[in-house]
Amino acid sequence: MSESIKISIDNVTKIFYKKHNSVTAIKDISLQIKEGEFVCLVGPSGCGKSTLLRILAGLELPSSGEFTIASESDERPLQSMVFQEKGVIPWLTVEENVAFGLKMRHLPKEVIQKQTNYYLQKVGLSQFSKLYPKELSGGMKQRISIARAFANDPEILLMDEPFAALDEQNKFILQEELLSIWSETKKTVLFITHSIDEALLLSDRIILMSAHPGEIMKEIKVPIPRPRTMEQVRANAEMAEQFLTIWNHLQSEVQRSRK
Repeated sequence: MSESIKISIDNVTKIFYKKHNSVTAIKDISLQIKEGEFVCLVGPSGCGKSTLLRILAGLELPSSGEFTIASESDERPLQSMVFQEKGVIPWLTVEENVAFGLKMRHLPKEVIQKQTNYYLQKVGLSQFSKLYPKELSGGMKQRISIARAFANDPEILLMDEPFAALDEQNKFILQEELLSIWSETKKTVLFITHSIDEALLLSDRIILMSAHPGEIMKEIKVPIPRPRTMEQVRANAEMAEQFLTIWNHLQSEVQRSRK
């Protein structure tokens, strides 16, 4: 993995104003993520994880502080975002959904077709390419979102609980597919999850956030090397310790937020 910094976040705070009230969603967030690193954000509900991702995606402006995303080419988009659900365009076929970002960049048709076909194959959707989202399961729709994000070849990938709505079997399958594609592309990924198992399986580093307003409390480096499986994660004593550390953190922050 390169040691160069891909994402640099410096003292970012976001305050939402509504009538005569204000709510601080995140406070003084500073974080550096290396090129090719897979980082998971974990914290209690409402701690501002999604707000931080939306800022990095250009969907929200920070109230103070700043961030930079190192760009290697003006021809590539800075970021692609994968949401928890409803990320597919219902009136486009599977193939057209995956190709959407590439078409928006006005790339040559042969490049679009090659990229689209490759990622359709990687997520197991080649035979469903002409179907529409309404004809697909939730897991297949998320495969579309993942394929589209990687096909667009962004500088960074932002993923907001993409597997949260799926059953356990589909979740495990998509986690493995995501890791398979990531191991080839080595994209820089910032991934939100409420699942401790998922964070331990996927990430190089886990960032623990406080309850509202969200601040970074601690970071954990995942101790076992890649490639790793869920079976290894659950059987490893060191990982079990990390699981308990994260679990206790979440429990204490949830209790603190209710006082």
